[in-house]
Amino acid sequence: MHTTIAPTSSSVRWHLFIPKLYTVLSEGYDLGKFNKDLIAGLTVAIVALPLAMALAIASGATPDKGLITAVIAGFLISALGGSRFSIGGPTGAFVVVVYNVIDKFGYNGLLIATLMAGILLIIAGFAKLGTWIKYIPEPVITGFTSGIAVIIFSSQIKEFFGLAMDKVPAEFIAQWSAFWIHRDTINLQVLAVAMSALLLIVVLRRFAPRQPGFLYAVIAGTLVTWALHLNIPTIGSRFGSVSASLPMPTLPAWSFIQIKALVPSAFTIAFLAGVESLLCAMVADGMTGRRHRSNCELVAQGIASLASALFSGLPATGAIARTATSIRAGAVSPIAGMLHATFLLLFMLLLSRLIIFIPLAALAAVLFMVAWNMSERQRFIHLLRAPWGDRAVLLITFALTVMVDLTVAIEVGVVLASILFMHRMAEAVAIQTHHTLIIDDIDDSAIEQNNVNARTILAKDIQVVELRGPFFFGVASRLSEVLDRIKKPQRAFVLRLYDVPLIDATGIGAITELVKRLARHKSKLVLCEMQPAVRDTLQQMGLFDYPDIVCCDTLEEVIKVLENK
Repeated sequence: MHTTIAPTSSSVRWHLFIPKLYTVLSEGYDLGKFNKDLIAGLTVAIVALPLAMALAIASGATPDKGLITAVIAGFLISALGGSRFSIGGPTGAFVVVVYNVIDKFGYNGLLIATLMAGILLIIAGFAKLGTWIKYIPEPVITGFTSGIAVIIFSSQIKEFFGLAMDKVPAEFIAQWSAFWIHRDTINLQVLAVAMSALLLIVVLRRFAPRQPGFLYAVIAGTLVTWALHLNIPTIGSRFGSVSASLPMPTLPAWSFIQIKALVPSAFTIAFLAGVESLLCAMVADGMTGRRHRSNCELVAQGIASLASALFSGLPATGAIARTATSIRAGAVSPIAGMLHATFLLLFMLLLSRLIIFIPLAALAAVLFMVAWNMSERQRFIHLLRAPWGDRAVLLITFALTVMVDLTVAIEVGVVLASILFMHRMAEAVAIQTHHTLIIDDIDDSAIEQNNVNARTILAKDIQVVELRGPFFFGVASRLSEVLDRIKKPQRAFVLRLYDVPLIDATGIGAITELVKRLARHKSKLVLCEMQPAVRDTLQQMGLFDYPDIVCCDTLEEVIKVLENK
């Protein structure tokens, strides 16, 4: 006899948090797979090296902070995450919020916000909120992603054109006003290096897409600047030396006042990290046919954010472009991401003296291309052909991201999308009334559970109302409107719920008010043909305790009950 033991709910629950690295190693990992991961890890590290520094500079931090983040967070996201292929590190999505936090609260404030975001992500993962990514509408995601792309592009105008400005204003309109004022200060040497680097990236992307265009552009810009003795800003002239080692982990100085002020920023960082990491995992699944563990991924993102902040790094998340690069390079497991972080650490140790010669104009060209890739231009244009409500959510989210604040944009976008959804759901819900005569001799076949026609008739003083669709707060008021249109009191009010899949507290409240109104006219409410989930909810909320409510399973039973009254 062969018996199987079904897994307990607790084992199934903890299975959701087992890192993919453990799964890969338990399946068997040999030298051939390691060689593939080694090549993929080196390839993506070469791509990530200039990106990590460029994104850190765009965020208002020093280039070494980007490298630290890619090393620490990148290693942990791959080692502990729920995706086989996700590559973690600093991304363009964080540039706006990180820049604003540093500008308002200093770098120490950013470290506190990142620690708080890490805790929020861990809580979200264990609360199984990873599957909620599907509830964020595409117009909201596309709107703020495209808005971030515009802001990144705008933030690099000064470095790309070599404008003689002390500091670029944080606000978008103020930025372009300042650019216009300083338009006569364009440095042609800086512009030439930036344009050459950008052209090289575009050409390589067009004719040699597998080559690390970002790295080649940075190397070329550095060599030209050194060979021609160009007097243009470099990492060394702007930031000084780059550390050749990782700092010791330390807890940033904090106070309850700082924590309170940084709560909105922490929620924004956690939201962006969660959304982008899960989107990254979904893209990887689509490219490989694998499936990720969303809640495990959130927990890993939280741990990585905590560790990054302790090492004075930036917020991190899954990077879609770097993940795709790793997959195309032959990655087969999370070890590719861990090796990518290891290679970046070696680059820090060996190349720190050379990194200081990189011109900022070349990194600006890299960020221009990052902004172009983030712009979601095709999807944005596609969504402009969507129904008016989706277009409004897209454009409002985009405008608020660019003109106001990323946190406000996300909040308003999600709220507007929710209101739009509720409106559409309310429009989809039907309330139909029937008021016809009952026949003394009723054929059983004439009484159909899901249909009332001229033959299945109740008495003139009995009102039948059908609800179709979810009975939630968006449509609850309609039930009262139906009763208002009934001119004289009825002996009974029959509410058919066979096509109602769910009911919320507001819907139950509307039925409760209906019972009270009917009781004042000595009329009863009859609930019939309820689905099990709806019946359980009504019972749990105590609706069946009212003496003026009658429950029936079928319309035929309603007729028999009312005939006897």
